[in-house]
Amino acid sequence: MQMTAKARILSLSNSALLRDAAYVGGDWLRSGETASVQDPASGEPIAAVAQCPVEVVDIAVAAAQAAFVDWRALLPRERGALLSRWGTLIRQNVEDLATILTCEQGKPLVEARAEIAYAAEFVDWFAAEGERAYGETLPPHKRDSQIFVKVQPVGIVAAVTPWNFPCAMITRKAAAALAAGCPVIVKPADETPLSALALAQLAEQAGLPGGVFQVLTGEPGPLTGALLAAPPVRALSFTGSTRVGRLLSGQAASSIKLVSMELGGHAPFIVFDDARLDSVVQGALAAKFATSGQDCLAANRIYVQRRLYRDFVAAFAAEVSRLKVGHGLDPATQIGPMTHAGIAQNCRRQIADAVAGGARVVVGERDVMSDGGNFVSPTLLADVADGMLISREETFGPVAAILPFDDEDEVIGRANASEMGLAAYVYTDDLRRGMRVSDRLEYGMVGVNTPSFTGAPIPFGGWKQSGLGREGSRHGLNAFTELKYVCLGDLAA
Repeated sequence: MQMTAKARILSLSNSALLRDAAYVGGDWLRSGETASVQDPASGEPIAAVAQCPVEVVDIAVAAAQAAFVDWRALLPRERGALLSRWGTLIRQNVEDLATILTCEQGKPLVEARAEIAYAAEFVDWFAAEGERAYGETLPPHKRDSQIFVKVQPVGIVAAVTPWNFPCAMITRKAAAALAAGCPVIVKPADETPLSALALAQLAEQAGLPGGVFQVLTGEPGPLTGALLAAPPVRALSFTGSTRVGRLLSGQAASSIKLVSMELGGHAPFIVFDDARLDSVVQGALAAKFATSGQDCLAANRIYVQRRLYRDFVAAFAAEVSRLKVGHGLDPATQIGPMTHAGIAQNCRRQIADAVAGGARVVVGERDVMSDGGNFVSPTLLADVADGMLISREETFGPVAAILPFDDEDEVIGRANASEMGLAAYVYTDDLRRGMRVSDRLEYGMVGVNTPSFTGAPIPFGGWKQSGLGREGSRHGLNAFTELKYVCLGDLAA
């Protein structure tokens, strides 16, 4: 009999990773109030985590202010050494961290392990990148002077992170901010606080000073609002929905904070009729169903040129029908539960709307598993039209929509007809077409003949209402630094 999520999480090799208290100023802070963390596959409570009262924000901000003085004064390589230790500990505890992640988020264990490796990759990258925060020396425009530009840390950073990648989204933000010399206060998603607290435990073990990396658990509205109202908090980094991003951006504007945001996606996946069918099918499978479809990069609109359309639908349907749905702890599982019921409900709403509008359900006889939980069967909808909900809204679940198209100009226009602009995919064997189309797509990231293009070295981010700024890469430090121009005069005196 398979061990339950609660039993599994209580049997970690490193039991110290299972924390239920907030991490503030180097201390594990408990309060009278707690909130249940549940296994999304079964609804089973697996932990009760402290709910910080809003007054704790003042304590965290004061701790960060005190820590900032010494943290920014360290040499970049000294900060990098501490980050490297953190990254090493993350990799050494990959199995326990993956188990925690799967139990609270639901994704298959193999994907959870991949996320932990991805999280460690950001820590490693920025541990080194902090030494490459180069300034500039400029030719003087004033006689008898020298001018130069410094890159300096912005100050305390509030990082508000999502539940779909509860480890990697923390390290992608925090490692960059820490490398730049900034203390970080993380507010993780309510659904997945255990992953954040496990990372805090490892950060403490790595030797990060108290106040440099903190995790607040509790109601998101009051805690995030208090962080954004605090003048010493100088930057906000947020990953989540565009709707919430708009709200937080408005709150941050009241004190003119530096804001970076990775928001919603609505990715087009464009298949031209010269593409190799087997490669396209595997690419679409990965782009649509990774993280059970709960991914801002997920292919939401799969446009297939008409000559290849019928063959693609048939071949793709065969692969989708083989996907195994189940608990993320089951090694055979490829599609886990939706992390919360609202996602499953949205999937069903979009399916019903598409069918009512004339779309065909090619795969997906059931939309709820018989054993309960927030499961949505992998579903393939063919003959989808542009006016349907699934063509206009992000799905964030395992429902694939296939739309036919005739020519290049047409599909580019349809793909760009969205307020979102995070990621797009293009499949073609014509290199010139691939370059031409990728240039015309109004998206921050484009994968040509590949479903996989993320990683620490790349600038992750979107256009339009999909975000502000970039995460990862050398550009990832920009969200947490300010430029200071210095003019040194009177050199001839």
